[in-house]
Amino acid sequence: MGDVTMSVKSITLDLLRDARETVRTSPLRVINTPMIPWCQTTLPLNIPCNIHIKLENMQRTGSFKIRGVANQFARRPKGGNFVTMSAGNYGKSFAYASKHYGSKGKVLMPETAPISRATLIQSFGCDVERVPMTCLMNVVNRCVQESNMTFLHPYDDSDLIAGHASLGFEVLELMPQPDVVVICCGGGGLLAGVAAAIKLSGCEKTRIYGVEPEGACTMYKSFIEKKPVGMDSKSIASGLAPPFAGTLPYELCQRYVQDIVLVNDEEIKAAVSTLYGAGLLVEPSGCAAFAAIANDRIPDIAGRNVVVILSGGNIGQDELTNFLD
Repeated sequence: MGDVTMSVKSITLDLLRDARETVRTSPLRVINTPMIPWCQTTLPLNIPCNIHIKLENMQRTGSFKIRGVANQFARRPKGGNFVTMSAGNYGKSFAYASKHYGSKGKVLMPETAPISRATLIQSFGCDVERVPMTCLMNVVNRCVQESNMTFLHPYDDSDLIAGHASLGFEVLELMPQPDVVVICCGGGGLLAGVAAAIKLSGCEKTRIYGVEPEGACTMYKSFIEKKPVGMDSKSIASGLAPPFAGTLPYELCQRYVQDIVLVNDEEIKAAVSTLYGAGLLVEPSGCAAFAAIANDRIPDIAGRNVVVILSGGNIGQDELTNFLD
């Protein structure tokens, strides 16, 4: 725990600002995505409040993951031999960066991940190996030991978290003092980074909520157990279903996040459909925060300035048909 505490203390405002500049100037061309008022969409809203939506579904590679990846790869030697694990979005950004930097890459994917995502990752030149969810870390260790590969963690990594914090700074540029920020949570890298950026920037009164699926609530259970825990995660939001919560994300979330709330798969499915009907293509994992707002999971938001992150839009036509009414 001592090393983790030191890692948490090392996540300073200066470090996050430096990472933000790295992301902003990255050759991977990370986008400062739009943040639009809810009132300028056709989305229904039952609570009178000022909600803005951050559209990371319009990000390069289709999700926020490219932010953390841009900072990770900028701080690793070019031409490395890397391995990671991902259900799709991190793997896509990892593969995109590997091709740009001339690195060798291998992505370990859970067997439940859509075939279309594996095919897309392979199109960037990365190898893909599909393994049972419970065996992911065992195969990572095998690649490191037998093939001399370097493991890039998809969420429990300080460089990655610092890169994700760039999203938080962009939010503050348009809404300097948000009352509430709602963010999806899988392993916790995005939630930890954005929460740290906002709180360390002086927004002490801002309430930050993470949102997880009921069937993949590792951070929610970690908050209860007061330590990072794992579970047999199952959800239609595969990107929010890691085998365990990240250690550093957990520590940062404990410090900066108000609470973790849960939504069920039916609510996530309805959110995909509702957003699509309003012209927004968002994957199941990307719309968890919206589902929390739509189903009144976030307390005391009437009359508040609220930001909701739509974190990704990587959903194929074959998947989309299963979600639309």
